[in-house]
Amino acid sequence: MLIGEVARRSGVSARMLRHYDSLGLVRPTGRTDAGYREYSTDDIRRIFHIESLRSLGLSLREVGRALDDPGFTPSALVDDLIRKTRERIAAETELLGRLRRIGAAEPAGWEDVLQTVALLQALGSKSAGTRQRAALSSVEEVPVPVEALVEAALRETDPNVAGALRWALAQSGGGLALLAEGLGAPAAEVRERAVQCIAEIPGGEATALLRDALGHPDLVVRRCAALALGARGVADAVPTLIDMIVEEANDVDAADALSALASRPALADQIAGGLVGCLADGTVDASARRRLTQALADIPGSTASRALADLSHDDDRAVALTAAYILGIRAAR
Repeated sequence: MLIGEVARRSGVSARMLRHYDSLGLVRPTGRTDAGYREYSTDDIRRIFHIESLRSLGLSLREVGRALDDPGFTPSALVDDLIRKTRERIAAETELLGRLRRIGAAEPAGWEDVLQTVALLQALGSKSAGTRQRAALSSVEEVPVPVEALVEAALRETDPNVAGALRWALAQSGGGLALLAEGLGAPAAEVRERAVQCIAEIPGGEATALLRDALGHPDLVVRRCAALALGARGVADAVPTLIDMIVEEANDVDAADALSALASRPALADQIAGGLVGCLADGTVDASARRRLTQALADIPGSTASRALADLSHDDDRAVALTAAYILGIRAAR
């Protein structure tokens, strides 16, 4: 079969067939009297083998090795192809995400595009200072799509940069849907960053997400949500805040949050009752009882006062002295 007919039937151009010949990949078995290449059935079968391997992403050099090297092991090559394909997909996915973020910024001209690109690159910089400046400038100088801010905030490890990104998100007032998805991330550190970001965004939608987070399976998420809700005056956070005092997990912040909630008369007795209930629990250790007693100091109302009076005669001398001291301060007020 002559080269033109082979090209027509195989879909490989005559020019590429000549290239294969020059590389030694497929040398026609024969020549006509006029000197034209003449391909045999085996030659054509080899052409189809070459095209099949090329469709997997192999270079022509690799195709030649695969077909002619008796010691060639396909498994190693396939593993390498898998790695390269994953890298290519990751690069293309990153590019697609960047293009979407640029589009979301609705640039009016190329100057806007270039500014947005520069800021997105700065958010991904290896320099913490550069990332922090980009986060701060995203609010006033160059608007950044909220998706980019959320992505940056969920991956940020530097505390100063993370704070700047949370502030930028709070200023934007958006990204809550993406942050809610972050609460379900496989990585615990991403879930913690997500709830910290939500905690700094004002408004009822963020509060609703934080309420839901009180039932989250991740203990760190629940505690962070409780602290934020306490600052927002949400009584649902009280049980978690009391547990934090017992477990000595951000117990000072938890006590402050309870104190803020107790400024509402309707909640003061509820909070005091919760603290007293824990104090009466025989499974709570001595150090936890002292922390619970200290937490009663800033809880107004008769329930807290009666509890402190009883605790001033507690068998644990440290608890008794702490309660008596607090009662003295309350009396002086």
